[in-house]
Amino acid sequence: MKSAVETLNPTRVRLTVEVPFEELKPSLDAAYKKINQQVTVKGFRKGKIPARVIDQRFGRGAVLEEAVNDALPKFYTEAVNEAELNVLGQPEVDITELKDGETLNFTAEVDIRPAIEIPDYSGIEVEVDAIEVTDEDIAKAVEELRERFASTSPVERAAQDGDVLTLDLEAKVDGEVLEDGVASAVSYTIGSGELLEGIDEAVKGLEAGAEATFTSELKGGSAAGKEAEVTVKVSQVASRELPELDDDFAQLASEFDTLDELKDDSRKRLANMKQYDQATQAQERVLEKLLELVEVPVPDKLLEDEINTRKHNLEHHQLGQMGLTLDKYLEIQGKTAEEFDSETKDAALKGIKTQFVLDELVSKEKLNVNQEELTEHLMRRAASSGMSPDQFAQAVVEGGQVPMLVGEVARGKALAVVVESATVKDTNGEVVDLDDEDEEETVTEAAAEPSESAEAKSDASDQS
Repeated sequence: MKSAVETLNPTRVRLTVEVPFEELKPSLDAAYKKINQQVTVKGFRKGKIPARVIDQRFGRGAVLEEAVNDALPKFYTEAVNEAELNVLGQPEVDITELKDGETLNFTAEVDIRPAIEIPDYSGIEVEVDAIEVTDEDIAKAVEELRERFASTSPVERAAQDGDVLTLDLEAKVDGEVLEDGVASAVSYTIGSGELLEGIDEAVKGLEAGAEATFTSELKGGSAAGKEAEVTVKVSQVASRELPELDDDFAQLASEFDTLDELKDDSRKRLANMKQYDQATQAQERVLEKLLELVEVPVPDKLLEDEINTRKHNLEHHQLGQMGLTLDKYLEIQGKTAEEFDSETKDAALKGIKTQFVLDELVSKEKLNVNQEELTEHLMRRAASSGMSPDQFAQAVVEGGQVPMLVGEVARGKALAVVVESATVKDTNGEVVDLDDEDEEETVTEAAAEPSESAEAKSDASDQS
């Protein structure tokens, strides 16, 4: 077999392959054997029909077609490996010549990962927010904790802001009560915004036993997105009472003996959270700077697939779970379809470029992933998915997604290398020394989901 490569553009090549006919013999033998098992010829036992009889009865062309279909993937893969191409997705194959007993010639056009030059990135400088925990931040945190320990007691008066109501609800669309539109003994805090739009105005001023009717767009259920006539009946009004901010509250709400100790702990927790946010901000800005330094051509088909994948996941998974259509989502976001398409394209393009650049860094820096790193990443992914580590691991193995996870960790390590070499300063002009453990965790998560289509196409090409 002989092959040659023609570069069509930085992300696409054409392979020209010439196969001597003798190299087709194993596939020809397999074709005769397969046809033998599928057909019946009078006078011959099944599976024992001579090749010349098959040629006479069914045509040599049918045998050649079967043989070529069997052999093409093998010859294509050999040509790809010989040329050391990093292909993406499936090729477009065209048989240019097939002469019985002489030769098989074909071409294959396929997208490839572009050659990327990683420049010196040691001079990257970024600015991040300074870590500042104010007295107002602490007061807000303590107040949120105080809200969690609020108690309620029934009152005989009209409902007002902050009261906790026990409600019965009934929703009608076009005059018909919905099967899933009836609920009893629902607890609702006025002003929380947790139920339907317009309910606060409807229930404020009502006493126990009173009811009101209002119109609202349903957020979920069988009639999600439709206007409904909702009848709400108040069965109980209860006032919320917050505990006093003193040492007794600290002992009730925490392991601390005094309110001052509780506040000190809140300050430390907030500082840790802001430190994590700072590390995340640093890696995002370092990545943006890195991408600005590198020229990354992207295959048109890969970009199109990535855009479609992101739209599908948003529309059929994320929005579907919330009972929203894409049009309704855009209305809530205040975006036009054109703005959404432009933003999706930009995000898809950045995702693909990120994966290409970080994968090149993995190769350049000779980074490997050990079992401990893979296990730690799997545990974090399992936690974010709501599955147990064992369930998540089983799903990953059964779905053949282990290489994808390895790639995520490797890209995280590659970005960590760049972040470590960058100069990071806060808004006060102070150099930020990012904690290694926190930094690696945030960069691993940032590199985890850059481009689903690119990942999938790479996996597909590896199995070609």
